[in-house]
Amino acid sequence: MPGVSVRDVPAQQFIDAYASFLQRQGRLEVPGYVELVKTSAGNELPPQDAEGWFYKRAASVARHIYLRKDVGVGKLNKLYGGAANRGCRPSHHKDASGSVNRKVSQALEKLGVLEKGVRGGRRISENGQRDLDRIAAQTLEAEEDDE
Repeated sequence: MPGVSVRDVPAQQFIDAYASFLQRQGRLEVPGYVELVKTSAGNELPPQDAEGWFYKRAASVARHIYLRKDVGVGKLNKLYGGAANRGCRPSHHKDASGSVNRKVSQALEKLGVLEKGVRGGRRISENGQRDLDRIAAQTLEAEEDDE
């Protein structure tokens, strides 16, 4: 399907498709602490999907960086953070774990999906853009076949 980009596919469907692609491929470097780590200071427990959440985060980060120019780890921390439960006091925003987002960015960089930006942060590489567009086309094609 020519001319299909990540923007043409619903976000959740693309993230699920790309996460399953990364999991099937088996080349993404997953750190050993994925079963134990909380993804944010505002969370009380680690993710319940012990293995798959790292692939979903990687797919989500790849999509987020695809849609923007240069994105650093600090911006990803702010994006994936959320409200912290402070009891009866009002909630406040807590950033996500910088270690998780840094490891995801480094793993995607090793795969060749991301590259270091000129002004800092990371940006999508040409090979990464091609891969993401290909997955988006397959997802859109599968969605049209289901209808």
